[in-house]
Amino acid sequence: MTKDEAKKRIEVLKKEIEKYRYAYHVLNQSLISDEALDSLKKELFDLEQQYPKLITPDSPTQRVGGEPLKFFRKVKHQVPMISLNDAFSEEDMKDWYERITKLVPSETKIDFYCEPKFDGLAVSLEYKNGIFYAGSTRGDGKIGEDVTQNLKTIESIPLRLHNKNIEVRGEVLLTKKEFQKINQEQIKKGLLPYVNPRNLAAGSIRQLDPKITASRHLVFYAYDLITDFGEETHEEKHLILKTLGFKTHLDNRKVKSIEGVFKIHNSIRQQREKLPYEIDGVVVIVNNNKLFESLGTVGKAPRGAIAFKFPPKEATTIVEDIIIQVGRTGVLTPVAVLKPVIVGEVTITRSTLHNKEEIKRLGLKIKDTVIVSRAGDVIPQVVKVLPHLRTGKEKIFEMPPKCPICQTKIIKDEGGIIVRCPNKNCPARSQERLYHFVAKSAFDMKGVGPKIINRLLDEGLIQDAADLFDLEEGDIKVLERYGEKSSQNIIKAINASKNILLNRFLYSLSILHLGEENATILAQYLQKKINSSVNGLQIKDLIKLSSSLRLEELMQIPSFGPKISQAIIDWFRDKNNLNFLKKLAIKGIKILPVFLETKGKFKNLIFVFTGILKSASREEAKAKVIFLGGTVNESISSKTNYVVAGENPGSKYDKAKIIGVKIITEKEFLKML
Repeated sequence: MTKDEAKKRIEVLKKEIEKYRYAYHVLNQSLISDEALDSLKKELFDLEQQYPKLITPDSPTQRVGGEPLKFFRKVKHQVPMISLNDAFSEEDMKDWYERITKLVPSETKIDFYCEPKFDGLAVSLEYKNGIFYAGSTRGDGKIGEDVTQNLKTIESIPLRLHNKNIEVRGEVLLTKKEFQKINQEQIKKGLLPYVNPRNLAAGSIRQLDPKITASRHLVFYAYDLITDFGEETHEEKHLILKTLGFKTHLDNRKVKSIEGVFKIHNSIRQQREKLPYEIDGVVVIVNNNKLFESLGTVGKAPRGAIAFKFPPKEATTIVEDIIIQVGRTGVLTPVAVLKPVIVGEVTITRSTLHNKEEIKRLGLKIKDTVIVSRAGDVIPQVVKVLPHLRTGKEKIFEMPPKCPICQTKIIKDEGGIIVRCPNKNCPARSQERLYHFVAKSAFDMKGVGPKIINRLLDEGLIQDAADLFDLEEGDIKVLERYGEKSSQNIIKAINASKNILLNRFLYSLSILHLGEENATILAQYLQKKINSSVNGLQIKDLIKLSSSLRLEELMQIPSFGPKISQAIIDWFRDKNNLNFLKKLAIKGIKILPVFLETKGKFKNLIFVFTGILKSASREEAKAKVIFLGGTVNESISSKTNYVVAGENPGSKYDKAKIIGVKIITEKEFLKML
């Protein structure tokens, strides 16, 4: 092939490869297979190697440069890369709207352009004569870093336009899928996983070696056009960007009122988790470009645009005090009393600190400024102390020597980390046991919570949990704020809970050290010993069996050590506890078995549940797995076979993705059953 023939072929190949690149990385359409595209790229590469002088900067082969850089060159932005002020509520947005309407003529109609706020790295792209020649980070808004070579590795950034001198602004992102893939590789190498996609995307762009950037498979979305093509609205800017071949977001919308902004914000927030990348809010811009410019700036941010953020999953607040909560087994738990703060759409005023070792690990003092997290919509936690914000008035917290409720001297567990009140008749312990008894993981009395329990105790209607089953509608509907309907619902929930799975029944008894998982294991063991029918067993059978249990016998059960085994024996030998069981037997409580055969269809399979299930409570779903010979764990490991994800799954869902455990929906789980 002559040089002229090669030149023509190279131009044809570049155009063809660009067409497929645009279809795949911008339009999400695969016109040919990856193998076929690689073949075209290989032909282009071979021709350019044969005729090196025909290599041009816009060639697809030039996306990954040569030698790593020694440093990044500083570059000045001719038009500053602005940042936006934030709004966190509809009230904030109404205040912003009121401020800008005061600055324009009263007859002026303001419409807005709304687009998802990407959680990535803002960059600027510059094209000369249609060729991408410079790309830079935002930096401080005026001065950024030249990262051209790294940006060239991003396939969704076109290297050539149609003879245009333009500047485009946008966001570099790492998809959730790619983030998980990279973290899986990190874990395999024995390295710590990266914290979030945004930090990894930013770090990838700032790699001195473009080959590392290329390996991360970053994505670019355009959101602003700096060059003036006569566009009159921000919406037109996006239409031009799309025409030029840039990837833009499909959920961008123009709205005519602030109420329309709220609807868009709510709609995008509901779709947030389903998006392939992270977003943290909605950018709201005055759509008319002249009006936007006339509004000017305040500080470094434009008045005509604002970032309407989603409710934060982390926030800072102050620990006003640390109080002690006495649990059902007597454990004393320090709880942080927080200055009210909104985290994940919920106002948080309390956060457990677990134990004194956790306080020591955090280095926490009363009056400290802290970061509170509610990632995955779990119970809020204090995750970090900000010691540099201390004023000198902070106080060190000490665990009390006595129970704050009954003043009994506290005792320490082996190791000294856990402290507890040993008084079995401590009012706080009795109250917490009642809360636990009616909870979802125990008797699951829907609608019967701590407020109702407290009221029933105050009115003298109950002394212990067994008394709940004696209540009548008339006992409740005469109480202030409890009408006929609510009293019917309460009694209905109590009666519906009389049929209970053995593992949940055991868990409801508040036996020291016996959590949900071990309650299930104990239930399996007792079920075999009693050898009852699938129709259930009597409480009297359980009482009879418990009297014959021995420490050595229980310690043979997998995962049962001397502490939990002794606690079980002690509970069943306590006369007050046996009397309580006899009271429950009189009330008509029916205990259901937790399995049929260990040779069921789920034998050797390990399940983990996360999120809210619609078809049954999580405990019922767990019981069904055990019923069919499977195992249910609370934590995920490489041995886990399935993670069943309901609505609003928590951190287990994310961990399953990272380590590659199969995730199934509730519907898929029901099909397996």
